[in-house]
Amino acid sequence: MLVAYRGYSVILFAPVAALGAVLLTMPGAVLPAYSVLFMENMATFVRNYFPVFMLGALFGKVIELSGFAKALAAGISHIAGPSRAMLGIVVICALMVYGGVSVFVVGFAVYPFAAELFRAASIPKRLIPATMSLGSFTFAMDALPGSPQIQNIIPTTFFGTTTMAAPILGPIGGLFIFGVGMAYLEWRRRKAAVAGEGYGTGHLNEPEAVDAHALVSPFLAFVPLAVVAAANILLTLQIPKWYGPTTALALTPAARPIAIEVSRQVGVWAVEVALVLGILTVALFAWRRLLPTFVKGSHVALAGCLLASMNTASEFGFGAVMAALPGFAAIQKALTAIPNPLVNEAITVTTLAGVTGSASGGLSLALAAMAEQFKTAAVAAHIPFEVLHRVSAMAAGGMDTLPHNGAIITLLAITGLTHRQSYGDIFAITCIKTTAVFVVIAVYYLTGIV
Repeated sequence: MLVAYRGYSVILFAPVAALGAVLLTMPGAVLPAYSVLFMENMATFVRNYFPVFMLGALFGKVIELSGFAKALAAGISHIAGPSRAMLGIVVICALMVYGGVSVFVVGFAVYPFAAELFRAASIPKRLIPATMSLGSFTFAMDALPGSPQIQNIIPTTFFGTTTMAAPILGPIGGLFIFGVGMAYLEWRRRKAAVAGEGYGTGHLNEPEAVDAHALVSPFLAFVPLAVVAAANILLTLQIPKWYGPTTALALTPAARPIAIEVSRQVGVWAVEVALVLGILTVALFAWRRLLPTFVKGSHVALAGCLLASMNTASEFGFGAVMAALPGFAAIQKALTAIPNPLVNEAITVTTLAGVTGSASGGLSLALAAMAEQFKTAAVAAHIPFEVLHRVSAMAAGGMDTLPHNGAIITLLAITGLTHRQSYGDIFAITCIKTTAVFVVIAVYYLTGIV
């Protein structure tokens, strides 16, 4: 947490921290732990999820380069108007995130419109980060089934589920987050209005006025997002029918067949193909605008995806080393004192997400170390693995947004605001999101619906 907060690379310091712990525990095991535990688990994460990072980054970049992101944001901003500025910004962010656009791309694309709407409505600029956080980092990211974000994909490989897991529980949790979050933001807006606080002056990173004439129709800009969402749902249903629960692949008659457990790959495969179709859809409608900038833009997107995937993979390797140490065994034993398996899972995942400052990093760390324990407890309690999936995904997006979270630091930098000015309201959204996990658990136990 300290080195991440100070801005040092997690790729460099995750192995340093992990091997430092090994050195203090068993000095002779440092090199084996690095080669066998850290590097092998880091490579496993890259093998499983790098295509998702790569295609997601590329899709977000072509959405940006084509002008579709600006067109969609401009259209919803026009419909919402100043009187519903906060609602409009939350909807813009949620649509983009659920459509597969990276949360980092959403921040850059939406901020100019948020600033314009907030200024017109005399809403304090310091509330923009919390408003964008509600739309970007909460219900659309991991509560709604079918989300192509990595937080909703990682559990599929541990529990054999799909991104559509818990199709009723997820929306219930999402509705709770959206309703309570909007009520909180509106309360903050009204409180500022009573105090006579307007948008404010002397702000940093003020955007230029947004061009009211979007490059393309907002309806056309929405098509690629709809393609990704629809293709993801359709492929999630169809891939198991095409391949069956398992399949054996032999590229040549003489080659030894490779056995593949399809049920553990459906979620990843469906999202990968859906993102490819989304990219092709953008290229079909906007190839003239993409052609001059695609080469440079794809380099930027791929560089960003390499950094993001290696950061998370490094945390995954860190988690594998930590899970092998006596200290983690003590923590694991303490957590087993929580009798309820879903509460146990939620607390474990959200705690580790908070420690790492990363939803995907904390989720990977927790499931790599304790997924089998969670599954065993769920089987004993007759809890479907779909519920485990949704609870873990939502818990990962809970306390991850502590001050050292990379997305929060980036969002504040984009808006030109500081932690002192805006983090209090972001943290309130974080608490609402974390509470929603336990609301979902309660709904499941009271109704039994999945």
